[in-house]
Amino acid sequence: MDIVHYSVLMDEVLGFLKPSAPDQLLVDGTMGEGGHSNMFLTNFPTMKVIGIDADHVIQGVAKERLAPFGDRVNFENTWFNEFFENFDNYNYERPDRILLDLGISVFHYEKSGRGFTFQKNEPLDMRLNPNTVESARDIVNTYDETTLANLIYDFSDEKLSRKIARKICAQREIKPIETTDELAYIVRGCFAPDKRHGKTHPATRTFQALRIAVNSELYRLDRVLEDALRILKPGGRFGIITFHSLEDRAVKRFFQDRAKKCICPDNYPRCLCGGKPEVKRLTKKPIGPTEEEIKLNPPSRSAKLRVIEKLTEAREVMG
Repeated sequence: MDIVHYSVLMDEVLGFLKPSAPDQLLVDGTMGEGGHSNMFLTNFPTMKVIGIDADHVIQGVAKERLAPFGDRVNFENTWFNEFFENFDNYNYERPDRILLDLGISVFHYEKSGRGFTFQKNEPLDMRLNPNTVESARDIVNTYDETTLANLIYDFSDEKLSRKIARKICAQREIKPIETTDELAYIVRGCFAPDKRHGKTHPATRTFQALRIAVNSELYRLDRVLEDALRILKPGGRFGIITFHSLEDRAVKRFFQDRAKKCICPDNYPRCLCGGKPEVKRLTKKPIGPTEEEIKLNPPSRSAKLRVIEKLTEAREVMG
């Protein structure tokens, strides 16, 4: 077994999500190679874990790694949002802790062969779940120029999105764009010569946008927030690690809304929802990695952890 990914914010996650009683249940919604789950199972001998991952290949690594824990850990091969959406179809108790680490595993960059990085020449795929219908190759070779430009801008804030989309569409008229090298070369050529050799590769944002689109990442995040909080036991805790501003804004907004004392519409003359917040924000500001962690694991530099504690079941406006 070759573990290539270092899970981020281990101490911080442990501090916020450690169990408050024996036999508590954690749903690791993005298990990957099992780093966070291994930490909880090792440190808390009665804790149980449900590990979710859409990629059966990387889940195989986690199964081997966590095999010594026996029936304390269960695995489900599905997307995290679909697991919580269909939770009632599973024979599990409601969890006491939920963790979502939205970062892409080093496994996918280094060993999947699916074209997540421009640093290797691989087929232009980017599917976290190989059974997903649409790949990055499909997007760059079939989307019209306007749709492609909007996708790149919306999912990465790439200022040259229209120029990049125009160049992609022109190139695919000559031959289909098949590999990461081909796409990276096209994108790099859209930048001025003095901008092509900076600290950040010119294709970084475009690759991010395509990966988000292929895997419906923001859609899945939007869908899971409501369902996961509904399934979580009162008194339970929900932690989410994000890696870019689009994710963090969505999580921040949701946590803030659920921490409000009143959820009644502004035009209501008086409160009809009970005036008690559904959650308590345990991190008013996101928790980032220490300088030491960044030195040991540079990809952790963008990680942000936000955590809430569920105080009560979902409120309704009575009227």
